[in-house]
Amino acid sequence: MSKPFAGVKVLDFTRVLAGPYGSYQLALLGADVIKVESREGDDMRFGNRANEWEKRGLAAPWVAVNAGKRSITMDLKQPKAIEVVKRLVPTADVVIENFRPGVMDKLGIGYETLKAINPRLIYCAVSGFGQAGPEARTA
Repeated sequence: MSKPFAGVKVLDFTRVLAGPYGSYQLALLGADVIKVESREGDDMRFGNRANEWEKRGLAAPWVAVNAGKRSITMDLKQPKAIEVVKRLVPTADVVIENFRPGVMDKLGIGYETLKAINPRLIYCAVSGFGQAGPEARTA
């Protein structure tokens, strides 16, 4: 039996908990989720390095919200990494990110830029403090 989101490709630029949990739900529903991580890895990967799994970057909370995803590491501050992202976008259906407002624009891969590459793209910006207002830039 096929899942409802089978055939949907998601580029996941999220980290820690709220964003990864959202893209994990999409993966559970059958989406092909590609998690884009920094070269150091998601902050949640290593926990407090108290056990062998955490030392290897497989802390239980990270595994719980990233199971079923493929991943790629890149330094989004490097032009070559941005070129790779722009090559992935035409084949994507969804981009989900949870940076502070404006970070994706500053990197050169904000909504307007990606929409110009793929007009049918669904762009989801997850924020604990909103996209505007006095707390929007709170990390």
